[in-house]
Amino acid sequence: MSDRLRTGSLAIAERILDRCDRLGTITSTPGMIERVHLSPEHREANDLAASWLTEAGLETWQDAAGNQCARLEGERPDLPALVVGSHLDTVRDAGRYDGMLGVLLAIEVAARIAAQDQPLPFALEVVAFSDEEGTRFGSGLAGSRAFAGQFAADWWEYRDEDGLTYADASIDFGLDPGRIGAAARRPEALVGYLEAHIEQGPYLEDADRALAVVPTIAGARRFALTMTGVAGHAGGTPYARRRDALVGASELVAAIERIGIDSGTIATVGHLQAFPGGVNVIPGRVEFSLDLRAESNEARDAAWAEIDRVAQEIASRRRLDFHAEERYRADATPCAGWLQDAVTAGIRSTGDDDPMRIWSRAGHDGMAVHAVTDIAMLFIRCGRGGISHHPDETVTRRDVALALDALEQAVLAVAERVRAEPERLVTAAPPEPHGVGLH
Repeated sequence: MSDRLRTGSLAIAERILDRCDRLGTITSTPGMIERVHLSPEHREANDLAASWLTEAGLETWQDAAGNQCARLEGERPDLPALVVGSHLDTVRDAGRYDGMLGVLLAIEVAARIAAQDQPLPFALEVVAFSDEEGTRFGSGLAGSRAFAGQFAADWWEYRDEDGLTYADASIDFGLDPGRIGAAARRPEALVGYLEAHIEQGPYLEDADRALAVVPTIAGARRFALTMTGVAGHAGGTPYARRRDALVGASELVAAIERIGIDSGTIATVGHLQAFPGGVNVIPGRVEFSLDLRAESNEARDAAWAEIDRVAQEIASRRRLDFHAEERYRADATPCAGWLQDAVTAGIRSTGDDDPMRIWSRAGHDGMAVHAVTDIAMLFIRCGRGGISHHPDETVTRRDVALALDALEQAVLAVAERVRAEPERLVTAAPPEPHGVGLH
């Protein structure tokens, strides 16, 4: 496979990488990247993105959820919009490309289309979502959930590590919690949503490919698990009388890995704590986590059923009690076939005639946006084994240039499809600046 790059794409890719570096300097913690929702750094990043969007020729505004938005009108005013974007918030000690790269690619695609003076049969909007990661309040996808009209009212009472509520932080940021509904978009005002994102995995790198189409975003469930036995003196309690919660939990952790491998799902125990925690005390209780992900809800739920069965068997055999509390559930999110076709056409335009298809093991804003419009995603290779959520996150200039060309061609493929099927458009009033009138 030989890639084909448009003239100027490498130079634009260099600018994108420079801007990723610039965003990487906006951090609350010196020596690492940390930029969370409703923080001064959030405002600074939004302002910087707004300046680049204005430079690209778009009308910009910040909506009622703190999402940075911009719009390029189509062939006539007030057409529904194809939205392209990603997020600007980060985890703690983040890399430079998760989310940010997708926003900057969207800005450059919009700039190219604006410069061509050949209006699209729909408006083109760019959105930089405000709170995909949920780092500050645990409210992941809050920006895109508000965009989709699904903001959860109980989030206002969530608190950050300093005890400040989400509602008070929103007010301090200059937003009005009572107007959060103004960020919501109507389905008839949208054509679809496209997002370019680093893969956050090793599959593209292992295959020596630059780009991939995403068919599905993983369905996930998260549990708080507890194995309970009886604490006792480590020296004085014979093995036959022990009800060691840690040994039982450890056996289950090993079984969880085996079940994940055998079923093709992803099952991870990321936290485990034994109580009372004395070096010479048999643990009487163990609390641990389970993060379960799969390409389909059916595969995810079947894996959980097997984990639960094995947990009950271990508990019974070892005279322990097992308890599971589900803390989070997100169903698998399919990408729309017609938008996958557009992304596929975009990748093929770069010289890859048979694009890879990789389901997303990580969650993305598209999971929320799916509630209000069709979505699709373009994956970009990240190096060093696909590492992400880490300072070693990396991409190459050529891959970014290929992603730029592919994303632009995907937008043009959507335009071609809409021109062929104008019934996909139902004229609706666009969002007004600052999100006014969108309830």
